[in-house]
Amino acid sequence: MENKKTCLYDRHVAQGAMITPFGGFDMPIQYSSIIEEHKAVREHCGVFDVSHMGEIVIKGRQATMFVNHIFTNDINHLAIGKVMYGMMCYDDGGTVDDTCICRMGEERYFMTVNAANIKKDFDWIKLNAKGYDVEIINMSEYYGQLAIQGPDSEAVVSKVLGIECHDLHFYEVKTLEKDGEEIILSRTGYTGEDGFELYGPHQFIILQWDKLITSGQCKPCGLGCRDTLRFEVGLPLYGNELSDEISPIMAGLGMFVKLDKTEFIGREALLHQKAEGVTKRLRGIELYDNAVPRNSYNILRNGVIVGQVTTGYRLISTDKSCAVALVDSSLNLGDHVEIQIRKKTFPGTIVKKKFYDKHYHQLKRDSIIVSHTNTLKLKAMKLISALLITHNTSWEVWYMSTCPM
Repeated sequence: MENKKTCLYDRHVAQGAMITPFGGFDMPIQYSSIIEEHKAVREHCGVFDVSHMGEIVIKGRQATMFVNHIFTNDINHLAIGKVMYGMMCYDDGGTVDDTCICRMGEERYFMTVNAANIKKDFDWIKLNAKGYDVEIINMSEYYGQLAIQGPDSEAVVSKVLGIECHDLHFYEVKTLEKDGEEIILSRTGYTGEDGFELYGPHQFIILQWDKLITSGQCKPCGLGCRDTLRFEVGLPLYGNELSDEISPIMAGLGMFVKLDKTEFIGREALLHQKAEGVTKRLRGIELYDNAVPRNSYNILRNGVIVGQVTTGYRLISTDKSCAVALVDSSLNLGDHVEIQIRKKTFPGTIVKKKFYDKHYHQLKRDSIIVSHTNTLKLKAMKLISALLITHNTSWEVWYMSTCPM
């Protein structure tokens, strides 16, 4: 079957992008080079065409109840205009998809899903909606989407696109009118930098892309550097770090699984995993050598295979060779392992899965230095709580901004 194309496909071809199949779409992987585009996002501003992503609207009298039924996180206290990250899981705890859910109204939610999972997710959501008074609409064909990312993104969105965005804090969303169109803007992203995601009809998105590119203030970026950027800061990719065989607990994402909720799909299986432990879990690995680990390469300890790489790169921001791997749960931080790359093995150490610090808007605004000593921990927690209350921010948002994953 022929791959789909986004509304910006002709722009990518005209700008000389390298096009590669991804998630059922022909997508730009790079324009100039992955390294150059990666650095542009870390240091200035870059724009990604992410129109391949899916958008699903859930609304109706029981929308909140239903979303809580299919979502691992707890949206009961999610305010209108806020965004929450979490997963949808099967009964056995395997992951259907990870997603951000925006609360757009009292009983109206806007969900972004991964491109390769659009049909699967929509069908699964519809299947599990039986008995609920909700309407579920697949808006994926209607919306195009841009991700404008980097430390200069606020200035670019405001000045180049003329869209007011200073009022949005990290993980907040709003609907507004622009050029006669109703659009959605959220302060979210997948790069570890401050940034925005802009949703609108196709012609509107094409117009905004042209403005950004001709301004010279925002570099076009392909999905190649989107992957290197997300990997450095420990963000998971569905199909690699999450799947129907890798649960949120195995992935180390228990923060986003609210087992104190009375009910959601997969709760019993995840509760069992949390209580009894899992046989495999994701770990970071830092190699001593310059070798580049890739997906599915074997991890060995004392000559025995103990896992496989899910993602690996020579990091652009730190110039280190690192990987995330699904390994035996007996492995701990500091343990020595080897990665088999072709016919050779390269030594490394088990480390945390975040190899580079995130620089989200929330972190820059409410910069907090938390001591990990027992004597200061209580004071630090009280300070954080006070700041979160002041800015109506959840613990999950603060955690995603600051803490290693």
